[in-house]
Amino acid sequence: MRKIKLLLCVIMLWSVTACAEKAEDPAKASQSYPWIVATDSPADTVTSIYANKFAQEVMRLSEGRIQMQVYENGTLGGDRELLESCMGKDIPFILQNTAPQVNFMPELCIFDLPVAYTSITKLRETLDDATFIKMINAVYEKKGFRLLGMGDQSFRVMTTNKKIQTLQDFKGQKIRTMENKYHIAFWQSIHANPTPMTFSEVYIGLQQGTIDAQENPYEVIVSGKIYEQQDYIVQTNHLPHLLSLIVNEEFFQSLKQEDQQVVLKAAEIAKNYARKQADARVKERLAIITQSGTNIITLDEAMIKEIRKEAAVVYEDIHKQAGDAIYHAYTKHMQ
Repeated sequence: MRKIKLLLCVIMLWSVTACAEKAEDPAKASQSYPWIVATDSPADTVTSIYANKFAQEVMRLSEGRIQMQVYENGTLGGDRELLESCMGKDIPFILQNTAPQVNFMPELCIFDLPVAYTSITKLRETLDDATFIKMINAVYEKKGFRLLGMGDQSFRVMTTNKKIQTLQDFKGQKIRTMENKYHIAFWQSIHANPTPMTFSEVYIGLQQGTIDAQENPYEVIVSGKIYEQQDYIVQTNHLPHLLSLIVNEEFFQSLKQEDQQVVLKAAEIAKNYARKQADARVKERLAIITQSGTNIITLDEAMIKEIRKEAAVVYEDIHKQAGDAIYHAYTKHMQ
């Protein structure tokens, strides 16, 4: 049934694209076939807020000339399917985490550099640095995309039932991770036992003791009620959970200059709005977590430095894959 639904979506989207391509003005065509922005994330997440704000601003700034439709919760496919659909011009805009994009654009592994930043403010300064973002956009352009902006869901943190006081306390912990070789290598470097697992299995895995711990942004920890099965949130801040808004470059170039400016301005407004929402929601979710009785552990700077030292081999691998220019541009503002 899932495959049938996806096939119907592809046929529908192909028809929309074909109609838009025949029209001289894609903006005018949007009145009949709204431009699509799709995400695999559910509603009531920063990802959804970001996507909807972008769509609203495009319509507002164009004074209604351009219509947009947001598809959430993987309605049009998972992260990989959405990326391929955007690449193939079936979906003009998508919004997703950078982790699944590494398979298509290896240089994006730079965002998998563990504990590179522990301050979200410092990280955002790097993401907004003109030189750095130009390098990253060049990576997207090679695959036919344009990066419009990067929001975030703050950092990914660890949850566990073991009180983390020293580096040795990570040893042997069975922690669920994403299916990403750099994420796995990081946890192995500090002697934990990383176990890739689909998120739908995490709660019961913790409940039954299949895994001891897991890592995710606060939004996911609360939405999945992970805190019910864990005594501690360890603010490892080991990776940022970034959200990239991208558009098919050929589609973008087909727009009139005034409509390109509408898209760019809407993307900037939506990015800044999403970041503010992310900060507010982190505070709200931390309150939910602490009220449940789960304790928060903050790692001191000495521990962070120890973790970085242990993860040196991961740094070397990512440096090699991302290249000197991107690596140095990303790490130059590390604390």
